[in-house]
Amino acid sequence: MVPDQRNSFNQKFSEQKYAQLLSELNKNFVGAIDFRVAETPVFIDAHCNKQMLDTCDYIIDTITHSDFQALTDASIPANKNVPNQTAYPHFLAFDFGICMNEKNEIAPQLIEMQGFPSLYGYQVLLDDATRTVYEIPAPFSAYYSGLNKTSYLQKLQSIIVGNHNPKNVVLLEIKPHTQKTRIDFYATEAFTGVTIVCITDIIKEGDTLFYKNSDGEKIDIKRIYNRIIFDELDQMPSEIREAGRILFENLNVEWAGHPNWFYRISKYTMPLLQHPNIPTSYYVNELVSIPEDLENYVLKPLFSFAGAGVIIDVTNNDIESLPDPANWMLQKKVNYAPIIKTPTTPAKVEIRLLYLWEDGAARPFPAINIARLSKGKMIGVRYNQNETWVGGSIAYAPTTSYITNGEGSSNTSHK
Repeated sequence: MVPDQRNSFNQKFSEQKYAQLLSELNKNFVGAIDFRVAETPVFIDAHCNKQMLDTCDYIIDTITHSDFQALTDASIPANKNVPNQTAYPHFLAFDFGICMNEKNEIAPQLIEMQGFPSLYGYQVLLDDATRTVYEIPAPFSAYYSGLNKTSYLQKLQSIIVGNHNPKNVVLLEIKPHTQKTRIDFYATEAFTGVTIVCITDIIKEGDTLFYKNSDGEKIDIKRIYNRIIFDELDQMPSEIREAGRILFENLNVEWAGHPNWFYRISKYTMPLLQHPNIPTSYYVNELVSIPEDLENYVLKPLFSFAGAGVIIDVTNNDIESLPDPANWMLQKKVNYAPIIKTPTTPAKVEIRLLYLWEDGAARPFPAINIARLSKGKMIGVRYNQNETWVGGSIAYAPTTSYITNGEGSSNTSHK
């Protein structure tokens, strides 16, 4: 998207550099990366970046409106409502497919969003490794809001740990050491000092939770950085599901990323939004009739994760046979543009903007990003396994386009 930078990168690229990138990423956590890392970062121009930031501001205006919680109460399944919900989500992620409009101009389109953590730790490692191996020009940064690595990690530490000793804060997951995203857990543990804990290792006494550290000492848990997705929990063996039931009790614990926000800010929210950079979406159970141009739509489960269950080539029967249409969304299809030059066929790209919301703040702020490259129908690290120049990556934009004033509009002046 920045032709000069793309051409320069491609000319200087070598397989040796890519091997060095992988070596850098693996040196501190050997064997922990369980997904494909793309050969290249993505370069975003200021205009595209501003479009995404402005769209996020519009969505945040909706989220911070007084009626938002009432509008999304129905998103939380009755058996998934966790007590002591926080006033706002500490973590927000907005996924944009990079497309071209009818004027042949770059036009990002919101694909999904989530009130749930993403790779906040790993992307720091990826930025470090990318800058070590490749030449990233000084005006370009992967950080937003005037942040650099040091200030970003200070913000992340504050939001995850709160006012507690890090030893009293846990990163909670299901079988964390077998998850594909475990590299992010290890990076987060290293950066913040919290302890990675499996849900099956939690000890409950009254309304207080504990875990045992590596020395066998029982440590009380004051705050949970939640990485458990209940969809996945429901697929687990009975003993793991049983362990997870404690999360629905009234506990004496704080949440960094309360589970209810996973439902409130999700695909469920998208039919509530109307914006040029957000494709039209409908709750399936509220469809008056099935669109005649069904080939222009995609069918998505409201609460799946990582693209699971998405039907791209939708038929009438797909819709009519849904057992639970209230849990599905029909969304106008977005056609990703193959705009990233590679040594073979061009790649499509999706940019995930990661926001942080500090305790007591009126609004969240953009912090860092994820880029994902694809040459197939689906975006995501689990797809395109036999392709090159695809997979997880990071995006760089001119530093001045990464700063927002926190009041609902972009500010492109440099701090």
